[in-house]
Amino acid sequence: MTIPVAVIGAGAFGRHHARVFTELPEAELAGVYDVDGERARAVAQEFGCRAFSSLEEAAGAARAASVAVPTAAHAAVGCALLERGLDVLVEKPIAPSLADADRLIAAACAAGRLLMAGHLERFNPAVVAARRILTRPMFFEVHRLSVFTPRSLDVDVVLDLMIHDLDIVLDFSGAQVAEVRAAGLPILSPKIDIANVRLAFDNGCVANFTASRVSTERVRKLRFFQPGQYISIDYTRQDVMAFSVESGGAGLPRISRRQLVEEPGAPAQPGGACRKEEPLRAELRHFLECVGTRQTPAVSGEQGRRALAVALEIVQAIDDHRRRLGV
Repeated sequence: MTIPVAVIGAGAFGRHHARVFTELPEAELAGVYDVDGERARAVAQEFGCRAFSSLEEAAGAARAASVAVPTAAHAAVGCALLERGLDVLVEKPIAPSLADADRLIAAACAAGRLLMAGHLERFNPAVVAARRILTRPMFFEVHRLSVFTPRSLDVDVVLDLMIHDLDIVLDFSGAQVAEVRAAGLPILSPKIDIANVRLAFDNGCVANFTASRVSTERVRKLRFFQPGQYISIDYTRQDVMAFSVESGGAGLPRISRRQLVEEPGAPAQPGGACRKEEPLRAELRHFLECVGTRQTPAVSGEQGRRALAVALEIVQAIDDHRRRLGV
């Protein structure tokens, strides 16, 4: 049985949501809504669905919805859909403020509907594979760099890019943040475009993050160290390499290296390695599965709020640092 889904927001993200829903056998793309009717009609024509004239019309035609509108509108749109009985996936960050995140969570609870935060890197095969061998991470080093584009300039780079990695590190560490140190600057926009952050957790784990949307290259990498092992994740290539210390000849240690993600057409290997797949496809398929089975999403509204809370604490730390510098 297919699930009728509406996509709210027909920008770059919303268009990709519409595309993937048309590819998933579990979904029926009921239509697209955007405050810019012309943009909604263009996406609807491309994917052979309706262009809704209002949010109410979209809600009446669907059982679930993806919300890919600007961050400032996440709470208003998400709550309106939840109150009308739809299960909702809200793109990251879940909201611009904790108060708005709490509104979404409360609306989902009151309506008995599912609320999922759109942290798609959780569904990156490299991240899924790395999580399977997770033991006790002690140190993270993360880089997420992009060339400048006019996309998502309504939020700081922390909420635009770094929040992906904050969500992963919070999930992997399993600990509470004890200390935040951060620095950042606006370069090409009024918001913070480049930031460097150091988080210390209450279990002793430490994580360093660099995020930039004014780089000359595109980098998406996360590395972490745990007892006897070094794990390197390349989000873009969907590669994860595990380097382990083992006993070698004459009692000397040696380093073993293992690739944990397979190409889609590769023969199955022992241990059930992850296969490469578009993370958005995996994310939306999981969302639809949760809608059908009523299971709690892998990235719940509460987890989206957790990542947002740390991101906002980082933004505040950056503001404090800039004030001390007098810039």
